[in-house]
Amino acid sequence: MIITSNTSLNDLFEIAIKVTENLSPNEEFIVKDLFRGFEWNRIPKGNRTKLGSQFFSYVNSDKCKNVIALDKTPQNQQRYKSII
Repeated sequence: MIITSNTSLNDLFEIAIKVTENLSPNEEFIVKDLFRGFEWNRIPKGNRTKLGSQFFSYVNSDKCKNVIALDKTPQNQQRYKSII
């Protein structure tokens, strides 16, 4: 899927979840890492923030089995770790 500034938040969330399925065990990342640089830059800032909140809620729910939340970076970005 081609990511544009009009890509829906739900589509972005589904892409992020799909990418986590391909991570190596114990790999640490932030949500931004799940997208290529130019793709991330196409996402409006407000949607980036919403995507981060949605992803954090998902990771802390019973639905997520392959990622855990860690601490935050000095830039206040939530860090995650793949566990499977």
